Amino acid sequence: MNKKGQIAKLMWSVTYAHTIAYVIAGMLMMNFMNYDEIWAMEVMSFYRPIDSPIVALAMALQIPRGILISLFILPLRKAFFEEKYGLWKLGLIVMGFSVISTIGAPWASYESYIYTRFPLALQLKGYPEALLYIGLFIGILYISQRFAHKKIVDIVAAIMLLVVAFLSIGGFILMLNQ
Repeated sequence: MNKKGQIAKLMWSVTYAHTIAYVIAGMLMMNFMNYDEIWAMEVMSFYRPIDSPIVALAMALQIPRGILISLFILPLRKAFFEEKYGLWKLGLIVMGFSVISTIGAPWASYESYIYTRFPLALQLKGYPEALLYIGLFIGILYISQRFAHKKIVDIVAAIMLLVVAFLSIGGFILMLNQ
């Protein structure tokens, strides 16, 4: 496979790994952690309501976000995809920059402990989803690397992304028409 083909394959695998991991982690935690109750708390009032149309569209919007993530990973692809323990390194980087040490002060971040009024118990509820997402993201990338020669991985990923997009866009349209 030529260099452009390798880059396209990497971008595709990062995009579907991110999207699938995000949807699974988000849906599981939304149900098990009662996010509808958490998001209804006054301290969380800057979040959109969980039944907002744009929140329904969030799953489909992870596809372009996955493309962006893949673009950020590209310059370091050798360190993450060719070196020993590269995916572990990627997981640590994702945890560090997207969860713990963000630039802003999102829920459960280091900055959030300093700048927000979120209670400690609420802050701690953000970590299971983040850890589940990172584990799924790295696990899916591992599987995609391990079975890169099998077309079935790409077929299953494409079907899953189509289902995610269809359901998400469908939910968005239904909510707009209510």
